Amino acid sequence: MTERAKPWVMRTYSGHSTARASNELFRANLAKGQTGLSIAFDLPTQTGYDPDDPNAAGEVGKVGVPVAHLGHVRQLFDGLSLDEMNTSMTINATAAWLLGLYVAQAEDSGVDPRLLQGTTQNDIVKEYLSRGTYIFPPGPSRRLIVDTIAYTVREVPRWNPINVCSYHLQEAGATPVQELAYALATAIGVLDAVRDSGKVDASELPAVVGRISFFVNAGIRFVEETCKVRAFTGLWDRICAERYGVEDPKLRRFRYGVQVNSLGLTEAQPENNVPRIVLEALGVTLSRDARARAIQLPAWNEALGLPRPWDQQWSLRIQQILAFETDLLDYDDLFEGSKVVEAKTAELAGAARAELDDVLAMGGAFEAVDELKARLVASQADRVRRIETGDLTVVGVNSFTGTEPSPLLGGDGGAGTILKVDPAVEAHLRADVVQWRAGRDEQSVRRALDDLRRSAADETVNLMPATIALAHAGGTTGEWAGALREVFGEYRAPTGVSGAVGHRGPELADVQRRARALADRAGGPPRLLVAKPGLDGHSNGAEQIAVAARDAGFEVVYQGIRLTPAQIAAAARDEDVDVVGLSILSGSHLEVVPEVLDRLRAAGVDAPVVVGGIVPPEDAEVLRGKGVTAVYTPKDFQLVRIVDDLLTLAEQRREAVGA
Repeated sequence: MTERAKPWVMRTYSGHSTARASNELFRANLAKGQTGLSIAFDLPTQTGYDPDDPNAAGEVGKVGVPVAHLGHVRQLFDGLSLDEMNTSMTINATAAWLLGLYVAQAEDSGVDPRLLQGTTQNDIVKEYLSRGTYIFPPGPSRRLIVDTIAYTVREVPRWNPINVCSYHLQEAGATPVQELAYALATAIGVLDAVRDSGKVDASELPAVVGRISFFVNAGIRFVEETCKVRAFTGLWDRICAERYGVEDPKLRRFRYGVQVNSLGLTEAQPENNVPRIVLEALGVTLSRDARARAIQLPAWNEALGLPRPWDQQWSLRIQQILAFETDLLDYDDLFEGSKVVEAKTAELAGAARAELDDVLAMGGAFEAVDELKARLVASQADRVRRIETGDLTVVGVNSFTGTEPSPLLGGDGGAGTILKVDPAVEAHLRADVVQWRAGRDEQSVRRALDDLRRSAADETVNLMPATIALAHAGGTTGEWAGALREVFGEYRAPTGVSGAVGHRGPELADVQRRARALADRAGGPPRLLVAKPGLDGHSNGAEQIAVAARDAGFEVVYQGIRLTPAQIAAAARDEDVDVVGLSILSGSHLEVVPEVLDRLRAAGVDAPVVVGGIVPPEDAEVLRGKGVTAVYTPKDFQLVRIVDDLLTLAEQRREAVGA
């Protein structure tokens, strides 16, 4: 037995409603033994809008904490010493701004920024591919990442300026090989850009490489996941040595944090999520030589809605039991010399190397976004099909579905087992940001914004000093992003749907036959509009519905994420669609869907509307009462049945129109 290893940093992914409420949650979690913070920001903060912006309507405080200005950062970290915190921020398009606010708060509170420890996720490629909270095109986005890296390596040297995030790639359907290859391609694309930018000296490059960290997903196949992280470790060491000439082994170390898989969490029999979470944690802890440096575990009820503090406590206790009650940390690497693990690791590494070479041949991850997105949509379609057919077993969903009533869900069907954000929060935050602007020096803000625009227009200038100056002057998230939108423009990422095939043959045969018959007798194929209103960028479900419906014979209109109600209504009217399908996973359905319905009616659209997303049963009843025809939630995994329902609605509409 060797000296007992130190446990990893233990986090819970937290933040909701307001900065003050989130601060209370942070303090409570730290008091329970959590050793680092992992901050969830709301969608307006992630996509560069202030709470009073019309684009933020219905989204404020829903899936994270709103941070619009330096005052919110003060509230968020009230009573917490920044020089003692290890703070992870799940922030990407606005990462430079949130880091600027954090540095400004440290300076205002007398903390030397050189002492700050933590991570800004800052991986825009996976936002284009899977999560959707991007703002700017790939070129300017990469420039922002380069600037944060160049700034931190000198001014905030203990900070991880980017957390290359393969986590969401797996959530979007990536195989282990794709997860390895696309994450490594992103890291290479960033490091090559830093090296070639002229903003760091050649002598500083090893230190830059040493600050690159990763955020990895761990799925239920925990033996394969163990081999995946061991493959990551070897591949990254080789890239650092061969491509960047890093000689110090410590700077070549694969430094990664983990959230275990949320894609596999089920709404059906959600108590089964607890053993899933435990087993997935083993994949990134069993191998001492490839163990995660930080872990956050989802809560058992995240497929139902936002977890409560008690639910997060349960996930923290899972980590603590694993680290402190078991003998996991007492031994050297358990898999050294294992023929099974060595063979699987070599297999994954070899396949990932080939896939990585293919991506680099296309110019790299930033240049190949369209192709990578199409490949992920195809992989996800294959995964969903295997669940539908039973080739991939999911306990409680497509097998062993008989169940006793769950005492965890209570007598209300689970309505009381999730956290609901008070609707008054949004009005409070709108008033808050107006008051903040009224109390600042407007001339200082205007000068800071002008300097930010000038800096953005000159690629040789690092944007971080101007960003931090704007934070000190009292600028807001929307103002920072708005100034850069003026210079950089905005971006619409590819949907990946056009080339993807669901590979459903016999399962769709009857629906395809009916769709052809409808097309022959009633003026062409049935038309489906798939739309994502609001700021929610999690598009996996919408993409899979689009693929399945198209394979069934529908003409599918899908224009990507973050559409306004007006845009949706216009598309439905102009395309004369038979069915409108709305996808929302951010919890804003009660605010956003009624507005879409009103716009559709005003535009004279008579097509039935269906909604898919994480919608509690009582909310589904409200939506039906407002005119929604059907509501689908994660338990409705059989896409063939859903497409069959959509075709029935299209047939009924064609008959009504014909009559």
